[in-house]
Amino acid sequence: MARARKRRYGGHSAKERQFARRERLTEAAIRVYGEVGYRHATVKAVCEAAELTERYFYESFASSEALLIAAFDTVSHRLIDCLDRIRAEHAGAADERCHAVLRAYFQALKDDPVAARLFVLEIARVGPAVDEVGAALLREFGELLSRTLAPNASARLRRVELLRAGVVGAVLEIAKVWIRSGYAKSIDAVATDALKICRVLAE
Repeated sequence: MARARKRRYGGHSAKERQFARRERLTEAAIRVYGEVGYRHATVKAVCEAAELTERYFYESFASSEALLIAAFDTVSHRLIDCLDRIRAEHAGAADERCHAVLRAYFQALKDDPVAARLFVLEIARVGPAVDEVGAALLREFGELLSRTLAPNASARLRRVELLRAGVVGAVLEIAKVWIRSGYAKSIDAVATDALKICRVLAE
């Protein structure tokens, strides 16, 4: 007897519906973690924000940390992709190009404070798995800044790895202080401050 075809609901397969639920939970987690903080959020709160029952959470994620990783990965790569497009399309000098990238970075943090809290503040000191994902993102951000200031520096990326890590850490610290100040400085001013530190990547 021929194997019965898998049933489809509303034109979508079971796998497609599961993927859609996972996406809803991830987007809900970004909002909830950004509003109340990861440590104060519950699975129930995320599921309510996603308008799904808790059984669907466990269908998609093994733990709250796994959901945090998915939320952080979504937010961070949206931002990194945006910054990389700006880097690639900017026709100015290296300093101008890096200032444009940094300005876009700080603008994004200000425009979306919920995602900014997740990207900058909530990811710290959760656990080894989350730390690993965060560290990978910081390396990616550092490499983007290196390419922005020195487009032909791919051969020296490994040699300046520690310097790049220090630069990214400084930029994130500027972002944290700026966010906690209520965005007291203008975006241009804070981008200019960050650029002063990033310039060492061009040496």
